Amino acid sequence: MLWLFRFFALWPLSALHTLGGALGWLVWAASPGYRAQFRANVAQAGLPFESAKPAIAEAGRFVAELPKLWMRPQNESCLGNVQLEGQEHAVQAFAQGRGVIFFGPHCGSFELGPQALAELYGPITAIYRPARKRWLAAIEQATRQRPQLTVVPASLSGIRLMHKTLKANQAVALLTDQVPPEGLGVWAPFFGKPAYTMTLAARLALQSGAVLLPVSCERLPRGRGYFVKIWPAIGGPAETPKETLKTDLLAVVTRINQAIEAIVLSQPGQYLWGYGRYKTPRNEAAHHDDEPRKDVH
Repeated sequence: MLWLFRFFALWPLSALHTLGGALGWLVWAASPGYRAQFRANVAQAGLPFESAKPAIAEAGRFVAELPKLWMRPQNESCLGNVQLEGQEHAVQAFAQGRGVIFFGPHCGSFELGPQALAELYGPITAIYRPARKRWLAAIEQATRQRPQLTVVPASLSGIRLMHKTLKANQAVALLTDQVPPEGLGVWAPFFGKPAYTMTLAARLALQSGAVLLPVSCERLPRGRGYFVKIWPAIGGPAETPKETLKTDLLAVVTRINQAIEAIVLSQPGQYLWGYGRYKTPRNEAAHHDDEPRKDVH
């Protein structure tokens, strides 16, 4: 399958996005369950369907642009077609000397975001959950690494590396709006409804004092590139004693969700509304009041 990725990587971005838009609508037409989930999540956010409708095509564009983002030569910058805003927030965060946690939602081109941030503020360590398909996992492992970007699978060793990175006043990057495995999250409000939310970003901030910076990466129309915005810090806490960690955890996770909501509302036409954000992890219903176990995302 690698040859297929190399083939599509040669296409202009505008052509890939045209193909991806058609793919997005094809999936919409073929899946009643996907349509129902999409509509339910949009309604929960209090938005009219028309404002989120462009996300149907954008979901396909996300898939179609992956070959170009992953197969880009290692010595080729991605910033040539990237517009930037909010870099002063990153400068202020790094000046505190406690590390920076860049986080964002599955919105826009969330694959490009870490690449752009790594060129601007690297080295950066990003954590991800490997694809279940072996061939795709192999491609991810071979193509996501960049000179200033270390990408590690979600594991205890990956978490340790993130702690080490923050201690050195460097940055980590992660997506915080996906449902984690049972025991690795807490129930926190998301658009007014409890959603099982990962605690990794909050724990890293509470334990290290690192600054939490929301980031969005919007896909511009007609293949004209991307718009990366660094939002104001959500008030990354100072180093927190272990005895107060559990008390503060829900509060920080809630603030993270609120930041994600703001990003989604700023570009509702690019969020992955079809994701089961409110699903219950296996066995979690009997244990959601328990203290989360080791965070591995």
